[in-house]
Amino acid sequence: MTIADRWLLPDGMDEVLPPQATRMEALRRALLDLYHCWGYDLVMPPPVEFLDSLLTGTGTDLDLQTFKLIDQLTGRMMGASADVTPQVARMDAHSLKHRGPARLCYCSNVLRAKADQHQGGRSPVQVGVELFGHAGLEADLEILRLALASLTTAGAQEIHLALGHIGIYRALVQAADLDADSRRALFEAIERKSPSDVRALVEVQVTDSRLAAMLKALVHLHGGVDVLDEARRIFSDAPAAVSEAFDQLQALCQGMSSEHAQVTLYVDLADLRGYQYHTGMMFAAYVPGYGQALAKGGRYDDTGKAFGRARPATGFSMDLKLLASLVEQLPACDGIWAPAAAAPADAALDAVITRLRSAGERVVQALPGQYTGPTEHRCNRRLVRMGDDWQVSPLA
Repeated sequence: MTIADRWLLPDGMDEVLPPQATRMEALRRALLDLYHCWGYDLVMPPPVEFLDSLLTGTGTDLDLQTFKLIDQLTGRMMGASADVTPQVARMDAHSLKHRGPARLCYCSNVLRAKADQHQGGRSPVQVGVELFGHAGLEADLEILRLALASLTTAGAQEIHLALGHIGIYRALVQAADLDADSRRALFEAIERKSPSDVRALVEVQVTDSRLAAMLKALVHLHGGVDVLDEARRIFSDAPAAVSEAFDQLQALCQGMSSEHAQVTLYVDLADLRGYQYHTGMMFAAYVPGYGQALAKGGRYDDTGKAFGRARPATGFSMDLKLLASLVEQLPACDGIWAPAAAAPADAALDAVITRLRSAGERVVQALPGQYTGPTEHRCNRRLVRMGDDWQVSPLA
């Protein structure tokens, strides 16, 4: 290993440099201000927690994504936060204990043991909202609206919204009464959208011909909103929970169509992303040019149960780094270039620089012998002496 190699970042870790860092910070402020206007209160989860609480109720997926370490004070295992949502669920259930609905938002760095196709890099800046304490569609619609407002704030122009419902698959598998190995194999086949693998498994493992036909059809049911009409016909004999899931998706699609006609809606009944995590409606929002969802979310009612307080919950999250790349324009060049301090010090120059900075102006003062000028420091004005005073003037 050379000396230079020692400073290379680990795979999947990245640093944020100007002007991207400036764009990210401006977007962070804009999003948190947006959430404040919608009534969401900011929380700041800790970067590490004991594994007992960090991974409670989240399934094995998050376990594999979590960096683990030993607390030197107690000897207990801790984990670095790989997903803020379970932490916020713990806050709602254990720390805040609101009786009615609670609206919380956050923006935190997370750390993941490995990157995957759904989550992107290993060190995202996760920003999102969670709504606890309301099980109705009104809460899900609010989350969908806020997700679309977030993407619009970030500069997204053409949004494609994919909707699904994990309850459909859960109800069918439960009715089929499959063993653990068969469930796992079927899950993987549907997740890959492989009709041949699904057919081979179902024809051997599912004795009920009606359920077998429904499971085989599930992998094909994705497309426009009219997929729901076809699904209702195919699943006419399905358990009641399936019909309820269709009703919910239909209402969500109608709500989005009436309020956001410019958004392209897509329904995917075979989307099993977050199976161990979500309990109902799920969604992902895409824009052209990006191979992964910019916003992901849905309903996850069971998470708070592990903390002694089962509360309905719905929300979404995004990666601030990815969002900030939607509009890659340079920050506005709107600073004031001030000359280097003279010897002895110029009290009038110091006073005007202090006054301008107090008023919110960006003032960059040159250093003696500095080779770079105002343009490199994003300044479009300069301080010039006029008699005994200093005045702001445009760059010549």
